[in-house]
Amino acid sequence: MKKMDQKTISDGKSVLDRTSKKRGMNRLLPFLGPAFIASVAYVDPGNFATNIQGGATFGYELLWVILWANLMAMFIQALSSKLGIATGKNLAELISERYPKGIVWFYWIQTEIIAIFTDLAEFIGASIAFQLLLGVTLAVGAVLAGIATVFILLFQNYGFRPFEAIITVLLGVIAFSYISEIFLSKPNGFGILNGTMIPKFSGVESIYMAAGILGATVMPHVIYLHSALTENRIKADDESQMKRLHKFNILDVLIAMGIAGFVNMAMLMMAASTFHFTGHQEVSSISTAYMTLIPLLGAGAGLIFALSLLASGLSSSAVGTMSGQVLMQSFMKFKIPIWIRRLVTMIPSFVVIFLGMNPTNVLVFSQVVLSFGIIFALFPLIQFTKNKKIMGNLVNTKLTNVMSWIIASSIVFLNVFLIYQTI
Repeated sequence: MKKMDQKTISDGKSVLDRTSKKRGMNRLLPFLGPAFIASVAYVDPGNFATNIQGGATFGYELLWVILWANLMAMFIQALSSKLGIATGKNLAELISERYPKGIVWFYWIQTEIIAIFTDLAEFIGASIAFQLLLGVTLAVGAVLAGIATVFILLFQNYGFRPFEAIITVLLGVIAFSYISEIFLSKPNGFGILNGTMIPKFSGVESIYMAAGILGATVMPHVIYLHSALTENRIKADDESQMKRLHKFNILDVLIAMGIAGFVNMAMLMMAASTFHFTGHQEVSSISTAYMTLIPLLGAGAGLIFALSLLASGLSSSAVGTMSGQVLMQSFMKFKIPIWIRRLVTMIPSFVVIFLGMNPTNVLVFSQVVLSFGIIFALFPLIQFTKNKKIMGNLVNTKLTNVMSWIIASSIVFLNVFLIYQTI
């Protein structure tokens, strides 16, 4: 085991044993990390695409969708984290053990499809960022994105803590960028409050956009991944330690997902204040947003935007590749070298690039597809976490079960309504 990992586990165990003399944030630090890796998927380039289109087209109207989607995401990731702690296994492993073989094959195939659409958004986003920053073609940007992602994945060779650290740094870059963008764009406070607190739609297009925002915010692959990140990280020796460990992991989720939620809302606020209310409602692509930002807010705003997109694309693409590896190993009991998986999952993105398809439209469509994959991850998660034989004392309360089914039903309703309205 690597030195940084050993220290993290040792510090965490001393906190669980109540022998640690650390206080405040130092007491919490050993448990921070898994949710930060998961949260990166909630601020990937798909979010850039949906939030820019949503803000430019509808102003602040869909802020409430982001708020509620993020609250759902917090709840779902906390359940996934708890499953890993209680069972020592991840969600995909439990599905593989407890579901019929045919269902397991179905789950693996649909998670691979989800992985393709996930990586499509993340990888194309990083490619666009390189194109904007370096002035290269989108194809060259894609090659650079592939190389950079493999480099980030190499941090896993040094243990879980260095990988958590590099992903957290990239998340910090994204968050700092959007603090700066809000300062530069000066959004309207009353409009933000109104859009956040009053749910409403403006026709089928806004519902389609809401489904895209939901798909970009609640990500299926990290529902599976989060349980894998907690299953063997810091182990509890008894039930009381397990409860304390779960509480620390909830704090991890609240902090990391809180940052992700702020970034998502900030993206839409920036797009609304900069584009929608200045007569640029037609801005619907990431590249157009970049080019339009520069004359409106200055070259600095454009640079900040491109850097945040690069940090988003690289970090989320690395996490997506890691998630795909975990799912393959858990469902099918085999694994391939991670660089081979990286090369294979790059193929659809190169196809999109060489066919000359609109990257942002592809990003938005990919997020709508992902919103349909949420249910397949959510149903078994609820089923397992409400089972006392599986969860022990960490089994869901009645209130948790009710909230779980409300969230699942809301997602199903939105997707069915979207299909109905579109047809």
